[in-house]
Amino acid sequence: MLERPQRGELALLVHIYFNKYEPEEIVKEFQELALAAGAQTMKLITGRQRKAQAKYFIGLGKLEEIVAATTVHKAQLILFNHDLSPAQERNLEQKLQCRVLGRTGLILDIFAQRARTFEGKLQVKLAQLEHLSTRLIRGWTHLERQRGGIGLRGPGETQLETDKRLIRQQIKTIKKRLEKVCAQRAQSQRARRKSQLPYISLVGYTNTGKSTLFNRLTHAAAFVANQPFATLDPSIRRMSLYDGQIAILADTVGFIRQLPHHLVVAFRATLEETQHANLLLHIVDATNPEKNECNQAVSNVLKQIHTDHITQLIVVNKIDLLENTPPRLERNAAGLPIKVWISAQSGIGIDLLRQAIIECLTYQNDSEKSYLLNHHRSELWNRSWDHNDFVAELIVARMAQHA
Repeated sequence: MLERPQRGELALLVHIYFNKYEPEEIVKEFQELALAAGAQTMKLITGRQRKAQAKYFIGLGKLEEIVAATTVHKAQLILFNHDLSPAQERNLEQKLQCRVLGRTGLILDIFAQRARTFEGKLQVKLAQLEHLSTRLIRGWTHLERQRGGIGLRGPGETQLETDKRLIRQQIKTIKKRLEKVCAQRAQSQRARRKSQLPYISLVGYTNTGKSTLFNRLTHAAAFVANQPFATLDPSIRRMSLYDGQIAILADTVGFIRQLPHHLVVAFRATLEETQHANLLLHIVDATNPEKNECNQAVSNVLKQIHTDHITQLIVVNKIDLLENTPPRLERNAAGLPIKVWISAQSGIGIDLLRQAIIECLTYQNDSEKSYLLNHHRSELWNRSWDHNDFVAELIVARMAQHA
């Protein structure tokens, strides 16, 4: 493994507005991604265009501005908050005489840093190789002498893997390994279904506090950080509901706006953990002014992986950072829980969340599934029986029976 720069590469950030209604939060998010990748941002350059230019993506005037800033700040890397074509990357690198990386390459670099499990590392390497296979037209040697840096980890660290035959061979090998890992995952999923315990999955935008909530509910020690994509690999643990009753809880990678479709496909095996869930806890950052746009981004990814039909409970997190916002449980016209306001960090509202989870599992309109109900909360059982649109089965499961 090549050595990574200790202080972070000196980088210029470039964002072009193509829509006058684009929220400023997109630029802030871009800066956070660059920081998460380890870049040392020297300057943010923005501009407005009607459409992307074919040769350089940006206009000639903006290009000259970037050339001047590169010289002044001695930038080693130019990061674009957009996906660039291979030809555009090559043209920009020849003009700027330094490396250029688009949004997909930046996100992949963060994934490479975050992957911890064997499966996660395989998925990242596969995505990097497939991304690199479309970029082989760069073809100039200064990149081969670079030490490890942003966008050069993994497959980018050894001569940029410019041999197409070698890359195809590596992709084929990794896919075979992933098939074996997926088979093992499927076996674990069958075992969980056989246990008849409810399966709950955390979903949401990146950096909304999913891992903090996961740790709060399961007493685990999953990695938590105030940065994008702190969690890449799924974590699965048992959580206590009421009086020894248990369920399975899964924490998955966070979503982000403009997440390229091929990255969703690359991590489909991990994201498919949500397909087996009885309930999705959609975590929302209460402090994010652009939370509606973030929620839409999450919904788009859920549609892509065919999980948008699963019952969702909205969990508005971080209310401890807002004034006069107590924990509360919101219901729809039928009296079913739809939104819970909590703080995973402080623990306020967690009891309300557990109550809402129990009720959501009870009221799901699915006549073929059995859900865990607390026998001491018989009013839930009675109320569910009164609804004739589905049949529920009462299961009394003790922690000791499944330990």
